[in-house]
Amino acid sequence: MTPDGLHALRREVEHLETAARREMAARIKAARELGDLKENAEYHDAKHDQAMLETKIRRLRRQLNAAVAVEPQEGDIVGFGSTVRVLDETSGREATYTFVGSAEARPGEGRLSADSPIGQALAGRRAGDRVSVSTPGGERAMRIVAVGA
Repeated sequence: MTPDGLHALRREVEHLETAARREMAARIKAARELGDLKENAEYHDAKHDQAMLETKIRRLRRQLNAAVAVEPQEGDIVGFGSTVRVLDETSGREATYTFVGSAEARPGEGRLSADSPIGQALAGRRAGDRVSVSTPGGERAMRIVAVGA
């Protein structure tokens, strides 16, 4: 995980353990005040949402406890933390990706897991190199345009 990703994960856990729990407690309290708990849909919904929140907190806490910050690789070789501009020679489109840990991956934002098919195909390569990538959408021919950290 990148240092920025680790910091963001810590902030999210802190928010969930403080503000989100307080909001959930207030929601449950308000639902309780509506009366009979056996037929109180708001109360049951709030309790369900509370269980989901606690599950998420436990999952993120485990992730945080196992996380190790890895400094992004610098230089002109693609590696963890690199930002890479590629030309998809199959479609003619250019894209920019930053390779991060799987917990930080947000493909729609250009943050790909270093373990993804594209991440694995580009690892250790330089600007100008061409690679073939097997993706769920089929085989893609890519050329690395630029590498940065």
